[in-house]
Amino acid sequence: MIKLMDDLPDNVIGFEAVGEVDASDYRSTLDPAVDVALEGNDKLRLVYLLGDQFDGYTGGAMWEDTKLGIGHWGAWEKIAVVTDKGWVDDAMKFMGWMVPGEIRVYPTADIVAAKEWASEEPT
Repeated sequence: MIKLMDDLPDNVIGFEAVGEVDASDYRSTLDPAVDVALEGNDKLRLVYLLGDQFDGYTGGAMWEDTKLGIGHWGAWEKIAVVTDKGWVDDAMKFMGWMVPGEIRVYPTADIVAAKEWASEEPT
């Protein structure tokens, strides 16, 4: 499941992944929130929390994630991934260069710093 964060500035959207994330989570939560955010902004800033309760993605969710990223290719300005999952950190280091915009990975204890960074103007 993907839950929308509600404690972020207007220029930042945020999500928390809980349990297993599947394709319907993208269609019902993430995609609509991204579309709304793009109505008032040219660029997207994202905080994505993959905490202790996150179990992983289904194949369908991975496909939806790819479609979302490509579909809004030029819109991604800053992405803060917040996790203690080593495999997520490794994936971001390995594939992060392919994503436009700035990407940073933060440990879950530093979620406040991740939100602050996502809110700041890019460097």
